Amino acid sequence: MNMQQIMQQAQRMQRDITKKKEEIDAMEFTGKSEWVEIVFNGKKEIKSFKLLNEETIDADDKEMLEDMIMIAIKDAFTKIDKETENKLGSYASMSGLF
Repeated sequence: MNMQQIMQQAQRMQRDITKKKEEIDAMEFTGKSEWVEIVFNGKKEIKSFKLLNEETIDADDKEMLEDMIMIAIKDAFTKIDKETENKLGSYASMSGLF
């Protein structure tokens, strides 16, 4: 394989990585707990936030609600990371690509 072929292959791989990352960024991931539902895009930006069972929340439940929000966020981030690994995992050995 000559240097030109290697460069072309590297450029194709870079385009493939960029395309897959853009696909992930455009996707929506829903994190959900018993009381909270949060939707993020693949960039981990919040798209929407919804309280579930709102009628059951009172002032005494504030701390628990905060915990539920954190659970929902972690759930969504786990889904984003899993999708990123599924689409870009084969490139993980190439340092500095993402």
